Amino acid sequence: MFTPSRVSAAAGRERTRSAERGHPTERYRVDHHPGRLGPMRFRSCLTAAALVVTAVVAAAPAAAAAPQARYLGFATLPHKVAFQGTTVGGLSGVDRDPRTGEYVLISDDRSNINPVRTYTARLDVDATGVHDLALTGTTPLRRPDGSTYPANAVDPEDVRVDPLTGDYWWSQEGNRSATPIQPSIERSSRAGAHRSTLPLPANYAITPDAGPRGNRALEAITFDAAGLLLTSIVEGPLLEDGEESTTERGSVARITVQSRLGHVLSQHVYPLEPLFAAPEPGPWGPDTGVPAILADPQRPGHYFTLERSWVPGSDYKVRLYEIDLWGSTDVKGVRSLQGADAKPVRKKLVADLDDFPLPLIDNVEGLAWGPRLPSGERTLVLVSDDNFAAEEVTRFIALAIR
Repeated sequence: MFTPSRVSAAAGRERTRSAERGHPTERYRVDHHPGRLGPMRFRSCLTAAALVVTAVVAAAPAAAAAPQARYLGFATLPHKVAFQGTTVGGLSGVDRDPRTGEYVLISDDRSNINPVRTYTARLDVDATGVHDLALTGTTPLRRPDGSTYPANAVDPEDVRVDPLTGDYWWSQEGNRSATPIQPSIERSSRAGAHRSTLPLPANYAITPDAGPRGNRALEAITFDAAGLLLTSIVEGPLLEDGEESTTERGSVARITVQSRLGHVLSQHVYPLEPLFAAPEPGPWGPDTGVPAILADPQRPGHYFTLERSWVPGSDYKVRLYEIDLWGSTDVKGVRSLQGADAKPVRKKLVADLDDFPLPLIDNVEGLAWGPRLPSGERTLVLVSDDNFAAEEVTRFIALAIR
C-alpha cells in the first residue's frame, strides 16, 4: 500500500518541478474557493487522499440501491461538419469545464485528417431536453517541442479538465504493433501546449507477451472532485489477465487509482459483461470494453462507467453502471488475474440505452457531468464517436440521475 509519507515527499518534488516550469503548485486553487493552496496544505491533501484510498480498499459498507437514470434528450452534429479549418468527428471524450460551463471534447483522429485536437462546445441541458448545441473553438494539442503530432503518433481517447489548474489531461491508448506506441496520459495547457506526462503503472506498458491488447488499452480517465487523484481503466483485459468476453462468460479489466503525481495507490478488478449476442462470421471480431469512467464527486470510491459493445451483425449495446471500490482487492502487485483470489469492484446497472427513445444506439464513448437540475437531479452528458463513418453519428445524450 502506498504510504502517506511517500505521497507528501512526492508533493515536494512536484512543487519544485512546477516552480521551475513557471507555474508553481502554490498557485493552485481548489473548487474556486478563495485562498491559496500552499505547500503544507497540498501535502496534507495528498496525504488525506492516500488515506481515503486505503479506507476504500479495506472497508465494505452496506450496499445501497443503484441510482436511477431518466432520459432527457439528445442533439446531433452534422456528419463531418467543417469547423475552423478542421473536420469534426471521432469525438471520443467529453468533460464539462466549470470555468466556462462549456464542454471540452477530444477527437480520436490520429492526425490523419487534421492534427490531434480538442474542441469546445456549448450545450444547454435542462429538464425538457438538450438544446442549442454549438461548437465554440478548437485547439491543436502539441508535443513537448511545440510541434503538432504527426500521423499515427498517438491515439487520443479521453479528456478531463483539471479541477486545480484548468489544464487538459488526455489519454491516448497507443498501438500494439511491430514498433509499439505506448499508452500515456498527457497534460496540456488550455492553449494546447504540452505540460507533462503522467507516469503509468508498469502493467499498462505494451510488451510482446503482456500488457494491453491492441485497441483495448487506456481510454478512460477521471479526476476525483478535489483533483488530487486520477483514476484510469484499461478498456479490456491485459494479455496476462485472460481472454476477452464471449457470449458464455465475461472478462476482467483493471482500474488504477493514482495521485496526480503518478504514484500508484491501488489497482482493482473490473468485471466486464459477456457479449450480448453471438457475432456473425466476418473479417471483424466483436469489440467490448470500458471507454469512459467518471468519479462521483459526492462519494469517494464511487464511479460511473460506460460499457460499450459492438458485435458483428447486432450493432452496438451501451450500458451505464455505478461501481464502487469499497472492499475490493488491491491487485497492483498481482501479475496475472487468471486464477487470482481477488474480489472485484461492486457493480450495479443504472441504464441500458436500448431502454430510451433513441433513433439508434451508436458508438457512445464519452461521459461527463452536466448541470444540476432544479429538481435536484444531477445530469450526465454522453457523446458518441462517429469514427468519421457516414453510417454513424456524433450525438450528445443527456440523462438525469437521482
